[in-house]
Amino acid sequence: MASTFNYQKRRLMSSYFWVVVSVFLVLFMLGLQGFLLLNSKNLADYFREQVPMSIYFKDTAKEVEMRQLEKTLQMASYTKTATFVSSAEGARKHKESLGEDFVEKLDGFNPLPNSIDVRLKANFVTSAEIQQIADDLAAKDYVQEVTYDKPLVSLLNDNVKRISFWMLVVSGVFILIAFLLINSSIRLSIYARRFTIKTMQMVGATKSFIRKPFIYTSIKLGFIGAVVALIALAGVVVWVDGQLPELSILKNYEMLAILFVGVLVFGVLISLISTFFATTRYLNLKTDQLYY
Repeated sequence: MASTFNYQKRRLMSSYFWVVVSVFLVLFMLGLQGFLLLNSKNLADYFREQVPMSIYFKDTAKEVEMRQLEKTLQMASYTKTATFVSSAEGARKHKESLGEDFVEKLDGFNPLPNSIDVRLKANFVTSAEIQQIADDLAAKDYVQEVTYDKPLVSLLNDNVKRISFWMLVVSGVFILIAFLLINSSIRLSIYARRFTIKTMQMVGATKSFIRKPFIYTSIKLGFIGAVVALIALAGVVVWVDGQLPELSILKNYEMLAILFVGVLVFGVLISLISTFFATTRYLNLKTDQLYY
């Protein structure tokens, strides 16, 4: 009798362990997907803000005009950064990037004009917005030319829209898969105790009374699995923040709260719903049907 009891106990603990493992793995992967989805806009904005715009001045441009335009751009609503680059500094940067002094080869002549390097805020890096800004700047008498990579802007915006759409589709599919996997694990756990459910029912226990301990246990297992998933997810978040500090992920408290609370609530809620329907199924079965 004692050996049978110990065997049943080990079997029950094993089923509980695998429920926790299943919940952890599924919620961890779901959390990663949610993390990517919630940060997709930040990532897209980051890449948009790396698109450079260069404003080149005419040789006749006055120092005061160039500096005034720099200050105006720095205060503009569409500007992320605006930095004045003198012709001498531009030559030095080209020397560093090319590895040779082209000014020396030209007998001291520097063909590079004074310029301003501009990075626009992400919302203004669209084909229409950036072109309007470039046209307004090019209309100034002392500006020679305004350049930016038009094909890159179009390609970047098209890819962002395409990736965002497919991420939503994949997220929806993944949520469905996560529900089915967690539900299957819990159903198998309840299946192992189907005879206990029927025995309790035969001695007069009500359905709600029978469900309560199963629901409580499943919620506890779902909570444990969710907490373990959140610990692993927190490690990933910290690592990504270290790799991409520009995104300031750890300072985005709203996003982190949505992600962590969402994973925790999903794990507990799915465990509760799955247990309720699984116990109801076995409560409604006849005794001879339990063997199939």
